[in-house]
Amino acid sequence: MSDILTQSRPTQSRRDFMKKIATGGVAVAGAAAIGSSLAEVAQATNLPPSDKEGLGEVKQIRTGQLDVGYYEFGPRNGPVAILLHGFPYDVHSYVEVAPMLAGRGARVIVPYLRGHGSTRFLEKAAPRAGQQAAIGADVIDLMDALGLPKAVLAGYDWGGRAACVAAALWPERCKGLVSVNSYLIQDIAKAQAPLAPRVEWGLWYQFYFQTERGRAGLAANRKDIARILWANNSPNWAFDDATFERSAAAFDNPDYVDVVIHSYRHRLGSVEGVARYATLERRLAEQPVIHVPSITLDGAADGVVPATDGTASAAHFGGSRVHRVVPGVGHNLPQEAPGPFAAAVWELLSA
Repeated sequence: MSDILTQSRPTQSRRDFMKKIATGGVAVAGAAAIGSSLAEVAQATNLPPSDKEGLGEVKQIRTGQLDVGYYEFGPRNGPVAILLHGFPYDVHSYVEVAPMLAGRGARVIVPYLRGHGSTRFLEKAAPRAGQQAAIGADVIDLMDALGLPKAVLAGYDWGGRAACVAAALWPERCKGLVSVNSYLIQDIAKAQAPLAPRVEWGLWYQFYFQTERGRAGLAANRKDIARILWANNSPNWAFDDATFERSAAAFDNPDYVDVVIHSYRHRLGSVEGVARYATLERRLAEQPVIHVPSITLDGAADGVVPATDGTASAAHFGGSRVHRVVPGVGHNLPQEAPGPFAAAVWELLSA
């Protein structure tokens, strides 16, 4: 096993280590380590405690519609993983996962989704769409802008949905999929069918956002709402104020409210989608099967989406698919359990 991944670093600061990872300056594990079992990978990718200083320097790149803010780690010639965050979270969900993968030799891209962080719309008049087709297409647009023909796509919540959409509609661009909570492409035609009361309770904010009172509430109290969701979604996660505030800065984006409100109103069928995504939404309405190699993960302590054995979503996966439940972990799985998440991504990257 590579010493880079297992040794303690008493004389090296976290900032210096992250800088080396970001520039590809950390040695890559050898052939024997690359062939390691999943358990060995998870054990070997342990790093020092959570980085309180952030992910380094944000980069910007223009796609068709957006000026996307993103972070990059690892060697440019490594196999590519794109890590996609959820709502109400940000890129710091991957503050430990990204360097774990980069330390294995992967090139890791961690973008801010539309409406978050330093990602901005290029045109003032562009609709601030948050619908599933938009965030899925954003992944492919980013890959085009970066010149990436193929990548492992990994995410949870909004990011998992974006990854599922991209994997289903552009399978030739997806080497593999890691998705928390399995198949996340929304069946909007069935959006009004009630769920179990315990699940509906966890989705209170989605109904709140259907109203103008909810829009005003999000605009005025975006951080307070996010903190409540963090606590409810991950009841076992003892995050501190610094961790929350670091991510909450991403909600100050000027498009945050419009994108979030459109996302939740569209998924419940109360507003139309943007015309440019109509064809993609028609394809998603057919609930397309995902044929790329996939690993799906559930947190056993997820406060909003109950963990399952994966069988209910099995028909949505046409290729190889493995489902795992991570004990004691909530909705923000990559930040709460970076080892198992990184191990799943590496398993597909190294296949």
